[in-house]
Formats: sequence, structure tokens, C-alpha cells
Amino acid sequence: MGPDVWVNAALGGVFGLLIGSFLNVVIYRLPKIMERQWAMEAEAFQAAQAGREPAAAPEPFNLMVPRSRCQHCGHMVRWHENIPVVSYLFLLGRCSACKARISPRYPLVELATGALFFWCIQRWGFTSTAAAWCLFSAAMIALAFIDWDTTLLPDDITLPLLWGGLLASALHWTAVPLQASVLGAAAGYVSLWMVYWGFKLVTGKEGMGYGDFKLFAALGAWFGWQALVPIILMSSVIGAVVGIAMKIFSSLREGGYVPFGPFLVGAGFTAMILGPQAILDTVLRLFGL
Repeated sequence: MGPDVWVNAALGGVFGLLIGSFLNVVIYRLPKIMERQWAMEAEAFQAAQAGREPAAAPEPFNLMVPRSRCQHCGHMVRWHENIPVVSYLFLLGRCSACKARISPRYPLVELATGALFFWCIQRWGFTSTAAAWCLFSAAMIALAFIDWDTTLLPDDITLPLLWGGLLASALHWTAVPLQASVLGAAAGYVSLWMVYWGFKLVTGKEGMGYGDFKLFAALGAWFGWQALVPIILMSSVIGAVVGIAMKIFSSLREGGYVPFGPFLVGAGFTAMILGPQAILDTVLRLFGL
């Protein structure tokens, strides 16, 4: 492997750090944007029912506006305080104005994105295939953290991820044939849909959300229908381990629920790096089969 490969991978990793910084904005703001949209729609409906004018629209709030600021004191983050990882280390993990602690999750998201971009470029070079898997990685990171924080898997990410998998297959940017990709998307959605309704009919409770169906469908589109069983097995194992650990350390949330999306994401990354067959072999070994 020549030195150019590592140089290109390093450039990809730096770009990944920048994308990771943007993902932190997406993870924090997208759920709030959705909540504001729901509130505006509810207000418009209530106003129409009451025969009055709806309330004035709130100040713009999207992924670009307003500028990032400290959640404690409102200090506007300056450009040199927003350099991925470096600024966090330079500021010692604290706001430059009020010295409030900044969550270490911000640089961790940046580092994870940079590492995944580095790996994709190192494996596939500067190619359409690498670009496709970098986009896959960015979307998956955002979904994992949003779901963990809010139990939401936004359509704004899951549906483009699904269509992106089908498009990447059609353009031969992945090794998955288009037929296997389409079948994977359909089977991924329907399988969890059936589990959802079976669980609800038996218990009267909802065990997962529709976002999980769409995420599993997206994974089917990216990896093909043959990968669905290994992915669901691996995500279940990861979920069981994390759930047991959280129970031991009494860190389960009220109601004892744990969102399933992050475990699907973990299995998806395992499939990307090791391959679906390696996942299946690992799970079978865990159960002594």
C-alpha cells in the first residue's frame, strides 16, 4: 500500500472531522426543528378551528441560523472556538465565557466521523464508492445520537439513506446487486413492521417505532436482503449487552426503555467494516453454534 493511499485517507479523515462538527449541529437542532414544526402545525390547526389568525411565526431556527452559542450563558461561538477537536482541547472542554463544561460528546462525534471517513478512503480511495459509504457513515452517526437522545429517527435522514442505498446499488457504487438492494429494503421494512404488530397484539404495547422499520429498510438497501438476519442478530446482541449494563449501573431511563436505533447503527457499521457474513459467524460463535 503506497504512501498516497495514506495521504488521501488522512485528507478524508480531516474532511470527516469537519463533517462531524456539522453533525453535532444536526444532532442537536434537527429534533428541535421537528418539534417547532409540529407546534406550528398544531397552532395553525387550532387557529383554523377557532376561526382566528394563527400566531406569528417564531424566529428562524434551522441548521444554519442562528449561530451556535453556549447553552448556559448564550455566548456566541467564534470561528476559532469551533475548530473540530482542537478547539475543545484548547478550551479544556469549557465555554470561554462562563467556563461551563462542554460535553465531550462533541469531539467524540467529530473523531468518530473522521475515523470512519479515513477508513472509507483508505479502503476504496477517492472513488464514488468511498463517497457513498462516507455519506452512509455520516447519516448513521446522526441517527444513532438523535435516537439515543430523543427516541426519534427523522424521516429527513432515514428516507434519503434508504434511497441513497438503492441509488448506490443502481450506479454500482456498492457491491450489492439492485435486485438484492430492493428486496433488502422491502424485507427490512416489512419484517420489523410484523414484529411491531405482533408485539402490540400480544402485549398491547409498542415495542419500537416506525423509524426503526425505515432504518432497517435502509440497511437492507445498502447491504442486500441476505444481510438482514446477521444485522438484526448483531443489533440484538449489542442491545442486550448495553441494556444489561445499564440495568446493572441503574442508568435505565424512566420506563426502562432503550432505543433500538443505535444498535441497528452499530450492526450496520460492523457490516460495513467486517461484512455481513463475519457478523453471522461472530454471533453463532457467541452462542456456541
